[in-house]
Amino acid sequence: MPLPKEIREVFAKATCLHSRAEVDLAIDKMAREIHNQLEDSNPVLLVVMVGGLISAGHLLTRLDFPLEVDYVHATRYQSSLRGGEIHWRAEPKTSLKDRTVLILDDILDLGVTLSAIIEYCNEQGAEKIYTGVLVDKIRPREIGGLAKADFTGLEIADRYVFGYGLDYKEYLRNAPGIYAVAAEHEN
Repeated sequence: MPLPKEIREVFAKATCLHSRAEVDLAIDKMAREIHNQLEDSNPVLLVVMVGGLISAGHLLTRLDFPLEVDYVHATRYQSSLRGGEIHWRAEPKTSLKDRTVLILDDILDLGVTLSAIIEYCNEQGAEKIYTGVLVDKIRPREIGGLAKADFTGLEIADRYVFGYGLDYKEYLRNAPGIYAVAAEHEN
């Protein structure tokens, strides 16, 4: 497990790509788009834990229509910098049958995790499924991975990033912006 000293060094050497104010504007934009699309659909918002927690929390306060909130915990990273197989830690308790579902995650990277959650929602009988991510990393997706989210806050280059729910070895999710890790810390 990394020591806090290493984490402080990672933060100190990182580059801020998007400030808190810029992230807030991106969340405002997402909220308007989601409102326009889903306000009359009584959706279930599925927050992908743990990364989607912070951006979803900020987003929820901007949505002024009836909705339910639940979560799913599916991960490929498990404290690693590289994704592996999907591990399901928790499934939603709310019935998705015949419901509109909005899956909220922190980042669209290779698209594998979101694709698996969409498949799960389909298996549970969801009527319509949408996806929303705070950050879309511009890069090729894995075969079978989700190509594009329905609602996106920010687009970034293919860099390892943290902040607003995105982590570096399970740390720095609480950083007040979106930061790119220095090249020396990417491995």
